[in-house]
Amino acid sequence: MSTPYHPPVKRSIEIAGHKTSISLEPVFWDLLKAIAAEQGVPINALVARIDAERLEADTPPGLASAIRVWLATMSRR
Repeated sequence: MSTPYHPPVKRSIEIAGHKTSISLEPVFWDLLKAIAAEQGVPINALVARIDAERLEADTPPGLASAIRVWLATMSRR
């Protein structure tokens, strides 16, 4: 059995025409991929949506943190 504990993996993402890199643990990349597929959107589009939501916060977190929080709160939506 493989462990869910793994160092972050950096991947390139394009948001609104701008490339950026995001470092997330593989479990979060897997969740993002699954939710994007479920919603029928590319991962870039899902990350762009999360990015837009985080920028509306009074104190916006970093993008990687916002993705983790968004994924953790998905079960409440």
